[in-house]
Amino acid sequence: MSLTINIYYTGSNGSARAFAKEMEQSGIANDIRNERGNESYNYFLSMRNPDTVLLIDQWKDQKALDEHHNSPMMEKIAELRDKYDLHMQVKRYVTVKDNERDATYIRK
Repeated sequence: MSLTINIYYTGSNGSARAFAKEMEQSGIANDIRNERGNESYNYFLSMRNPDTVLLIDQWKDQKALDEHHNSPMMEKIAELRDKYDLHMQVKRYVTVKDNERDATYIRK
């Protein structure tokens, strides 16, 4: 069972994009990708709101996510969020096995 966390970072005047760019260029995002239990960590740009960036963050289980939340990475992320004056909206999802009824609509 994987946990997927969608975090919508919103700022002004391109600050959310600058935050995501610094997360990538500084190596913090890569360090998180290398944490035990991380399955995915990717930023996406919003077509509807240029001041919003979406992070889709996936973890093996709750224990791995808890370890991440207690890691030194969280302090670095918090510092950058403050630097760019970002606001967050968080949505959490639990992955389930593929539903055969959905297979008709999914092209792989």
